[in-house]
Amino acid sequence: MSVSSREKGSSITRVLEIIEAVSKAERPMSPADLAYQLDIPKPSIHRLLSQLEKDSYLQTNMRGLIVPGDRMHGIALGVLYSGRFKALRQAILTRLTNEIGETCGIAIPNGTEMIYYDRVQTDWPLQVHLPVGSRTPTWCTSSGKLYLSSLPKERRQRIIKNLPLRQYTRNTLTDPDSLEAALIRTKSEDMGIDNEEFVDGMIACAVPVKDNSGKLFACLFTHAPLIRKNLKELLSFTPLLREAAEELSRLIDDTETEIS
Repeated sequence: MSVSSREKGSSITRVLEIIEAVSKAERPMSPADLAYQLDIPKPSIHRLLSQLEKDSYLQTNMRGLIVPGDRMHGIALGVLYSGRFKALRQAILTRLTNEIGETCGIAIPNGTEMIYYDRVQTDWPLQVHLPVGSRTPTWCTSSGKLYLSSLPKERRQRIIKNLPLRQYTRNTLTDPDSLEAALIRTKSEDMGIDNEEFVDGMIACAVPVKDNSGKLFACLFTHAPLIRKNLKELLSFTPLLREAAEELSRLIDDTETEIS
């Protein structure tokens, strides 16, 4: 093998090690942290990080720390939600939608937003249409509030401090202290609630989908127009939501086992 081939192989390995380290990190890492953890010289780590950021695999946050970029999120979601697992996931969502009689779906956190990754639409004439791929705010949606509540207190409060907290409806919480109090309740109940906080006339609730370490990986939600169901009626389906979330959690475990 030529010297250039060895160097190329080494660079590819280092790139994959960086991506793996960033994806598994409990909190954003600095270039110095990565250099030390992976035993990569600082000039090399800065060069590799610059290229990965240029290609949108990684990005630098406001504090200069390294976090996953859009392409890295896309790869992760593609691996975990492809192949035969897509059919299983859709089957779970379809059954849940039929049982509740309202649209059900999965939302995944992406920075300060939630991405609607999958959903099964109810067949009622009156519907709230939020298509797959929609990006929604965290502070006024059931899934977003559930995700924020799962974060360590210090990190959550830093995020809240920097959120725009735009008022979408008369019920949107725009005061940081009021939002924090609501998130503490959300955490204790392990249930996210949107009481017309994002869209007037729409209510929603969400439960966590956790990985095998007990960490929130995604949120399973259902939403309905208030004219058809009130919040108490929607929350009565919580046991069904939790049962489906457990099935999805096992599906994630099976996926990770196949990948490893």
